[in-house]
Amino acid sequence: MKRGKRYLELAKKYDRANLYDVAEAISLVKANASAKFDETIEAHIRTGCDGRHADQQIRGAVVLPHGTGKQVRVLVFAKGAKADEALAAGAEYVGGEELIPKIQNENWFEFDVVVATPDMMGVVGRLGRVLGPKGLMPNPKAGTVTMDVTKAVNDIKAGKIEYRLDKTNIIHVPLGKASFTEEQIADNFQTLIDAINKAKPSAVKGAYLKSVILTSTMGPGVRLNVGKLTN
Repeated sequence: MKRGKRYLELAKKYDRANLYDVAEAISLVKANASAKFDETIEAHIRTGCDGRHADQQIRGAVVLPHGTGKQVRVLVFAKGAKADEALAAGAEYVGGEELIPKIQNENWFEFDVVVATPDMMGVVGRLGRVLGPKGLMPNPKAGTVTMDVTKAVNDIKAGKIEYRLDKTNIIHVPLGKASFTEEQIADNFQTLIDAINKAKPSAVKGAYLKSVILTSTMGPGVRLNVGKLTN
């Protein structure tokens, strides 16, 4: 992959082969986030899981104490009183079956998270082929299939993020914005890593966390000392 001149200059500022403590890594990543927009600080966690096996899957959600710095647009599939609750909680879009053709045929995706009440999953299931690949399918483990739509919307708006393995057994998650303080990013990171350590499948053999890299949207990655991150 060809890297730009700016990226290469930033990469020279530290030893990319070194393993850094969390505080050092956050300081470096923030210093390297010099784009003209407020870059997102991200964590990329390579695990020793084999996601092809059901007993080694990881999927869950956690509320970051300082949020992600992003305005999250929520779509809720609900009806009746639950639809009213979702609107009152601040969901941008609430509806049911009438939204299916809008999403399927009009390619409407002006939302970031989808929540559904259990009784609406039959409807939402028909969107599996379009929502699934985008990581938008509601899931009970992530707290997005629930009758408590008020809590679901409130948590998402407060900074709830979902974590799960991709096809290469890596977890990619936002930790906040470059404009956050180092302490805020550190708090968010610790909350995330505690949740991922807690979610460790018992079937995993060998190292659970193989590598953890912090990076900003446009900056090079900084490798963490994984030995200090496991419980």
